[in-house]
Amino acid sequence: MKYRFFFLVSLVLLSYGSICMGQDLDTVIGSINWTKGPARVSIGSAAEMDLPSWYMYADGNDTRKLLEAMQNLTSGQELALISNKDLSTFAVYYFDETGYVKDDEKGSLDADAMISQIQKSTAAGNEEKKKRGWRTMSVAGWDIKPRYNTVTNNLEWAIRFNDEAGDGSSTNYNTRYLGRRGVMRAILVSDPKNIQASIEQFQGLMTGFTFTGGNKYSEYVKGDKVAKYGLSALVVGAAAAAAVKGGLFKYLGKFIFAIGLAVIAFFKSIFDKIKNGFSGRAKEQ
Repeated sequence: MKYRFFFLVSLVLLSYGSICMGQDLDTVIGSINWTKGPARVSIGSAAEMDLPSWYMYADGNDTRKLLEAMQNLTSGQELALISNKDLSTFAVYYFDETGYVKDDEKGSLDADAMISQIQKSTAAGNEEKKKRGWRTMSVAGWDIKPRYNTVTNNLEWAIRFNDEAGDGSSTNYNTRYLGRRGVMRAILVSDPKNIQASIEQFQGLMTGFTFTGGNKYSEYVKGDKVAKYGLSALVVGAAAAAAVKGGLFKYLGKFIFAIGLAVIAFFKSIFDKIKNGFSGRAKEQ
């Protein structure tokens, strides 16, 4: 069974890198300098991952090149991208050095209030997309309401988006890995029909992920920097526009990112170009 899912990230509205909108994806894909598994790769300075033999790794610069060529806004903070060999699945990783995030909200996450704020934030992100001539999306609702794993210290949720041009829907599966000094972010974007299988595949990949020594959540000691917000802000902040101020959001600063997500899963023509271009090049090598 072939899974068509993508990992994207929460992105800053105000940042725009060197890849111009519309640059040929085939050209960009051909410029990526992949590290092929099996290998042990760094995810920034705070974490590492075992790269299986059927996966490949690209650094932050190459990650931004690819995302922007697919009309995704970038923040300049991308650390790495991990993909399978035909680029039909990939993961982008960020680390937010916000300090230790307390998990005392784990029993009181208000899903209704959070989805309302995410809908507003998505609308703000759409304004930037319109300026660039990119397609926009709307929030349909939760596929998975926010939930926290007290054993692994992971926060996860999934949101379904609709393409406003009528090209279908897509699901973003979000995971936050809490560490001693901050949070590692990853977002899975999937065809809603395959969401459960896609999540399982992602979770299998992440069994090889670990924070490095001294950076694990369990290694917190009194006196470490503590974030000024909790789990709810991690959910809403993933979709909040950078201009949002006041209340809970005044503490998020540069770690609030606009929702520039799910573009690639909506547009089959873009997906096919990525897959076909990459597969063709693999045959040539």
